[in-house]
Amino acid sequence: MSDYSLKTMMNKPERLAPGHRMCAGCGATIAVRAVLRGLHEGDRAVIGNATGCLEVSSFMYPYTAWEDSYIHNAFENAGATLSGVETAYKALKKRGKLPKDETFKFITFGGDGGTYDIGFQSLSGAMERGHDMVYVCYDNGAYMNTGIQRSSATPMYADTTTTPVGTQSNGKMQNRKDLASIIADHDVPYVAQTTLLQDFKDIHRKSEKAIYTEGASFLNIMTPCPRGWRYDASEIMKICKLAVETCYWPLFEVDHGKWILSYEPKKKLPIEDFLREQGRFKHLFKKGNEDLIAQFQAEVDRRWEDLQYKCAR
Repeated sequence: MSDYSLKTMMNKPERLAPGHRMCAGCGATIAVRAVLRGLHEGDRAVIGNATGCLEVSSFMYPYTAWEDSYIHNAFENAGATLSGVETAYKALKKRGKLPKDETFKFITFGGDGGTYDIGFQSLSGAMERGHDMVYVCYDNGAYMNTGIQRSSATPMYADTTTTPVGTQSNGKMQNRKDLASIIADHDVPYVAQTTLLQDFKDIHRKSEKAIYTEGASFLNIMTPCPRGWRYDASEIMKICKLAVETCYWPLFEVDHGKWILSYEPKKKLPIEDFLREQGRFKHLFKKGNEDLIAQFQAEVDRRWEDLQYKCAR
C-alpha cells in the first residue's frame, strides 16, 4: 500500500506546471495535481482534455502547462479520443514497436459540461468497452468556461446565467444528475467520488487506485468554482468539507461492483450550512423560501439513504 501522507505525496514531482491561467482558488487545477500524484515514479501518462476551463487556461498553443503527453479534443469526444489512443498503444506494444520497459497510463479530464452532458455518449462508450483508462470529471456544477450556464450537474435552485433567480424563478428547478452511480451501472471495475479535503488522502488514494486498476475507471471530483459559486477563493476547503459533512457530496467508491462508503459524518450537518456559504444560493435564505431549503434537504437525505443501503448490501 502506498504512503498517502501529505508530505510524501506533495514531494512527488508536479506534472501540471505553474504559470497556467486558471482563476485563483479554482478547484480544477488542485484536483488535477492531486490525481496526477497517483502516478508511480517512472510511469508516463497520456492526458486527454475536453474543451473547458482547464483546457483553455492550461494549453495556449504552442505553450502547455502539462508535463506529460497532452491531447486537447472537442467538448464531446474526450472518452473516444483516449480510448482510441489506448487501443493504438496496446496494438503497437503487441507488435513490439514500443519499448517493453515503458509504462504509459491513459487519463482524460473533462468538466461537468463535457462529461455529464455533451460528452456523455463518448464517455459511456469508453466505459462500456472497458478500455484501460481513467476518466476524471472535475465537477464545478455549470458551464463555467462560457459564462456560468446550467448543466445537468448544477444543483437544484442554483442561480446561473441560464437559470437566473428573479420574481418568476428560484433558479434551476431540476435535481443534479447522479453521474457516478450511472457510470457504476456500466459495470466498470472502479468508480469513485471524492473532493478536496485538508489531508488529501481520499483523493490521492482513489486516484492511484483508479489509475492502476486494470480496465475502465471513473473519478467524479467536486471542484468548487469561486466565480460561479460566488464564494471567497480562500474558502474552497471549507466549502468542500461542508459538502461532505452535509452529505451533499458523499465520499464513496464502487470497486468491482461492491459499493463502499469512504466516510460517514459523526453528525450530519443541515444542508443550509453548505448553501449559506455560496452566493448562488443566497435567495434561498430570504423570508418565505424556507420550503425550498426543505425540498433541497429532502433530496439530499433521500440520496444519502440510498447510498447507505447500497453500501450495506
